[in-house]
Amino acid sequence: MASQDRTAQQGKKKSLIVNAFVMMCSGHQSPGLWRHSEDESWRFKDTEHWVELAKLLEDAKFHGIFIADVLGGYDVYKKSLEPAIISGAQWPLTEPLAVIPAMAAATKNIGFGATVSVTYEQPYHLARRLSTVDHLTKGRLGWNIVTGYLDSAARNLGHPVQLAHDERYAQAEEYMEVMYKLFNSSWRDDAVKLDRERGIYTDPTLVRQIDHNGKYFSVPGPHVVDPSPQRTPLLLQAGASKPGKAFAAQHAEAIFTSAHAPAVCKKNIAEIRQVAKEQFGRDPNNIKVLALVTPILGRTEEEALAKYNEAKKYASTEGALSLFGGWTGMDLNQYGDDEELRQVESNAVRSTVEGYAKFSPANSKWTKHTVAEHVSLGGNGPLFVGTPSQVADSLQVWIDEADVDGFNFVSS
Repeated sequence: MASQDRTAQQGKKKSLIVNAFVMMCSGHQSPGLWRHSEDESWRFKDTEHWVELAKLLEDAKFHGIFIADVLGGYDVYKKSLEPAIISGAQWPLTEPLAVIPAMAAATKNIGFGATVSVTYEQPYHLARRLSTVDHLTKGRLGWNIVTGYLDSAARNLGHPVQLAHDERYAQAEEYMEVMYKLFNSSWRDDAVKLDRERGIYTDPTLVRQIDHNGKYFSVPGPHVVDPSPQRTPLLLQAGASKPGKAFAAQHAEAIFTSAHAPAVCKKNIAEIRQVAKEQFGRDPNNIKVLALVTPILGRTEEEALAKYNEAKKYASTEGALSLFGGWTGMDLNQYGDDEELRQVESNAVRSTVEGYAKFSPANSKWTKHTVAEHVSLGGNGPLFVGTPSQVADSLQVWIDEADVDGFNFVSS
């Protein structure tokens, strides 16, 4: 069993993976913090900002910079995009792949993960973009594979509504088949000759068509880019549904997870690793799992709490409810300010809020404003406030209880 394999290794000290989790916008998981005088996230359109960040993180021995992305705005809350626009809740938002080569040119070792959806872009085009950036980073690119979750993205990309959830993953499976063919079997390693005497740049006998014809895609090939250092970028995934977990178990080398309690993460991680071993014959220990965490540090506990209380002053309730609406598809604006959400008619709302309440028992009543406060700093992951030693102890709990291999740290 996969769990037994992991148990056998518990005596060994883990070498943790440490990533910065960012987005090409202000605030990211904490909308409204762009108003804080020390916040730098509003500089997301400035190349120098990203170069400075990459150099800082490499000096701090971070392993990677993971860039989240969506292709639409958060318009579920109040059935409007306006709250997200006003608060800057992941809006405006620029393209993640564009800035990676600049960061790579200023660093030597740190890796870069970019989120790109497989639902709204042809694989032939995306393969070209990813191979290009893998070349420019000298093999330091990771690809976070997503299928999307915002109806606003679908509407703006020629679809009245999103494809059904399971069909998005069926399409994603064929998408990956095409990508593997383009990356791995279209060119031989020695195809590029650069033979100046004979005038042969590439040997055409070492480049082949892939001739893919499937339900969703028809791609004759060959790949338009010669093999990059990795050929296939490091594959990342964050699916939480049953099809998403199966997809991750088959393809992902690293998985990102977000939950407010280690017990929730542990269950999901165990399921993915079991499927990886039993259905796809993979070594479950080769799938690394990173948990979303937002730390607020101080030299003393009092200083950390003061920083937390200061951050709360700038956190946007409207922005938080906009993000919550996009993440869950639930518009909490329909409920009164003092309405207990664990007693409303909607099963989906009740179960979601019960999940929050279970791991935050200090809140006796859960209204939409309680939810907003819960997610306004750090989003869907835990918030650790304290001294470095205290936060390290909290991280160790997640390592021990959730079986994670590292963390995606969000700034606050």
